[in-house]
Amino acid sequence: MTPGNSRWDVEDSLTELEQLAGTAGAEVTDRVVQSLDRLNAATYVGKGKVHELKRLVAERHSDLVIFDDDLSPVQIRNLEKTLGCKLLDRSALILDIFATRAQTAVAKTQVELAQLDYLRTRLTRQWTHLSRQKGGIGTKGPGETQIETDRRLIGDRMATLRDRLDKIDRQRVTQRKGRTQYTRVSLVGYTNAGKSTLMNALSDADVFAENRLFATLDATTRLVPLDSNKEVLLSDTVGFIRKLPHKLIESFKSTLDEVRESDVLLHVVDATHPRYEDHIAVVIETLKELGALGKPTLMVFNKVDALEELGLLGTLRQEHPNIAFVSALRGIGLEDLKKALLDVIESDFVEYVAYVPVTEQKAIAHIHSIANVAEEEYIYLNGEEGKAPQPVARLLFRAARRHEADLRRMLARYERYIPAAA
Repeated sequence: MTPGNSRWDVEDSLTELEQLAGTAGAEVTDRVVQSLDRLNAATYVGKGKVHELKRLVAERHSDLVIFDDDLSPVQIRNLEKTLGCKLLDRSALILDIFATRAQTAVAKTQVELAQLDYLRTRLTRQWTHLSRQKGGIGTKGPGETQIETDRRLIGDRMATLRDRLDKIDRQRVTQRKGRTQYTRVSLVGYTNAGKSTLMNALSDADVFAENRLFATLDATTRLVPLDSNKEVLLSDTVGFIRKLPHKLIESFKSTLDEVRESDVLLHVVDATHPRYEDHIAVVIETLKELGALGKPTLMVFNKVDALEELGLLGTLRQEHPNIAFVSALRGIGLEDLKKALLDVIESDFVEYVAYVPVTEQKAIAHIHSIANVAEEEYIYLNGEEGKAPQPVARLLFRAARRHEADLRRMLARYERYIPAAA
């Protein structure tokens, strides 16, 4: 138990660690907590606790010990030597889960990069086999140790992976440019809050959903109708968690860019979790780290069918009047959610009046593609002096603020036809 953490926080964190271990396929036999004023530089915990761990490992015939905080390479080495079994810290466990869950080439590349970054400072001789990838004169500097060689080989591999992800990132930027006519909405939330299930319910998609932590790693995007006139692009992204390794956030940049580039966020919360307020705080902190805090956001409390059975739904509604309540699994509250999301989207809209020459059909079509056109009529306006009145399309429309610069740049060509704009 690290300094400054309450016993309640530690127990809750250990419960989550146990869930992570279960997701990774481990069977947990014991939980051990120690309160320290100062951490032990050599073994993280005190000598007495190390002996207790050694005894438990022997009694349970355990082959793995998992620590809830990140350990230094020295601490891992000392503890493994003393305990006689493999040791993982929280970051290594999460990385292992991500490696198991990665299905696509993109996710596998992102996870491998994060793993290499994590292991680079924890080298022994396990990467010697990489030397087969390069051979001959000049591959080993004068006086270079095996560890230095391995570290250099890892660095080369990481550079290759970063180049690959940069290429993927450029491809996704191009793809997003082709979707400007749609409002982009991203599902965010604590892992296992039900984002993928909600994605499936709203879009009739077949996104993999499972009652385990980090069931989804890849960003999946689907077109979702909110009403007869409005469709949005909805993206499901990787779930957040406390103590999410920073290396993962860096490696998953191209995936998490879906969050950064979105217009609206749907923050999904597991309303049945006893510490859901803490989960909300973790998501907000992660969004801040991603530079996505401050976007228009609709909070969605999921799994409310369980709350209704317990008689707690009415109280929660009173405490959170501006939050959507749904059961993604049973399809409860989805229509109300769509209406609430539409309200959030349209609250950011600006009204315009534009007069565009009827010959500029491409510009008129572009306005229709990115805006809600309320009125369209064809009239004649006086043009330049000495010329006959010009036929123009008068368009009254509402568009998102993100399109304002684009619209004003396009309409500036027809400024003599624009008597008003708001």
